[in-house]
Amino acid sequence: MQHEEVALAGGAYRMGDAFGEGYAADGELPVHPVVLSPFRIDATAVTNAAFARFAAATGYVTDAERAGSSAVFHLFAVASPGDVLGRHPAAPWWLDVRGADWRHPYGPLTDVADLADHPVVHVSFRDAQAYCAWAGRRLPTEAEWEYAARGGLAGRRFPWGDEPRPGGQARCHVWRGDFPDRPTGEDGWLATAPVRSFPPGGFGLYEMSGNVWEWCADGFDPTWYTRSPVRDPWCPPGGRLGRRVLRGGSYLCHPSYCHRYRVAARTGNTPDSTSGNCGFRTAA
Repeated sequence: MQHEEVALAGGAYRMGDAFGEGYAADGELPVHPVVLSPFRIDATAVTNAAFARFAAATGYVTDAERAGSSAVFHLFAVASPGDVLGRHPAAPWWLDVRGADWRHPYGPLTDVADLADHPVVHVSFRDAQAYCAWAGRRLPTEAEWEYAARGGLAGRRFPWGDEPRPGGQARCHVWRGDFPDRPTGEDGWLATAPVRSFPPGGFGLYEMSGNVWEWCADGFDPTWYTRSPVRDPWCPPGGRLGRRVLRGGSYLCHPSYCHRYRVAARTGNTPDSTSGNCGFRTAA
């Protein structure tokens, strides 16, 4: 299938947190040189419409569908009490909801009929890989993702510069209000926003900050930057669970809780994990 993509020439840049404000356990330091070969990357996250074409063509069943439940933010869940299976002990704003999956993003009483241009969510790393195999694509490496997100701006905090809201204008979809119970919705949306809702970065890519987390090809290792190669780095997955990198933050990011919508920010999760704020974009 065709993907609206941007061709990037690659080249050298400095990867990592130039402000020293990241979470120590995430391993955003040291700032280090990277040289990338040319690559192509989607202008937007993969949408529900695109993922639906994949599912219809292949009959693919996602990890969340097989598991029978997935994580939904507590304010957005639409489910009967019996379908709420529990709360995450460390993050009680996440509910385990029976019947939540990419087709039913807020629970079994919802669907994606009016969300065709929103990023697909409740997809695991393994689901993203399956989509890529069908589409003749791949996931971007973490180094490619950050280079693309920076859009040619060296050492900046966000894809547009250093200020969270330049001129008082929102440039990405993150949590506005008091987290986790009182959102203002001033961006125009509470959960996912349609792709292309905010101005693109310098390379023409949309929503590289906020909206949904995006899977990358790398394994997640907080010590990786201390030894990663300069040219086309890729971190192999390690450990029993083999966590994979996620980038970009989501609509739930807020400085008081998850200040990870900065371009240098990174986190990881197991390859079978799914939630209502995690999607992906592809590369080639």
